Amino acid sequence: MSERWTDGIVLKVVNVLVYFLFLGSNIYTVAAPHDIYYSTKETYVTPAPWTFLIWTLIHLLLLGTIVYQFTEQGKKVIIDGISWRLPFLGILNAVYVDLWASDHYVVAFIFALLVSSTVTHIYYVVKKYHSSVTAGDELFVHLPFSLWHGWTTVLVILSAFQAFGVDAHKHPAGVWTKIFVFLAFFFLEGTAGAYAFACPEGDLPGAVAITWALFGIFAHQQDPFIHWSSLAFAILSTLCVFKGAYGLCVKCRHGTILLADEERAPLIG
Repeated sequence: MSERWTDGIVLKVVNVLVYFLFLGSNIYTVAAPHDIYYSTKETYVTPAPWTFLIWTLIHLLLLGTIVYQFTEQGKKVIIDGISWRLPFLGILNAVYVDLWASDHYVVAFIFALLVSSTVTHIYYVVKKYHSSVTAGDELFVHLPFSLWHGWTTVLVILSAFQAFGVDAHKHPAGVWTKIFVFLAFFFLEGTAGAYAFACPEGDLPGAVAITWALFGIFAHQQDPFIHWSSLAFAILSTLCVFKGAYGLCVKCRHGTILLADEERAPLIG
């Protein structure tokens, strides 16, 4: 029997309300009287402010998600599959952004971990149990949550350095700072590679989100070691993305991708 658009209407309405709460919390960081991206604590992994424009893309795709939930196929994935995890994630993300914008860095780091854990759970549910059946599934479910998942990995690193790292405006980068920064870059590049080469067809949007952030760090950081290290890892991540894209094209040409493969699992948690 065909489902009506009013089925699951309570959760659908909650998703709409939380979406605008989530969106509003990020609009504030751009439209506030002072430029928050320049006034927050500067660390040695802080990217250029334009890096955060990835939120714009995620928001636009999520707006499509909110509309898509009113379709029959969208209801199966978003309402029946993701369920109440989506509004919970939106609330957590809104709280994180507010804490970060108000300079509560330690608490913001804790909420960054909560956001990462929640989006990882959703990512797992979507990848394992809801393979793309329609273009709407791919564009409004898989794509935004893949980007969000990769981007929250970056946010955890940025928040950790803001909570526990030195202020780049007050302290030069010492040996230990450079070691931890290098390890952070290594982790991000490794995660991007894991996304790109994940079975069966990889997860290029998550890898692209991390690569974008590494280029943003390269553009912003002036310390020679950090500047060129971030570029090296950004190039390595880019190569992973291209190699993953090439492998995906080959598999598509030979028809070897199995969208329902049970190997689709979260890369980090």
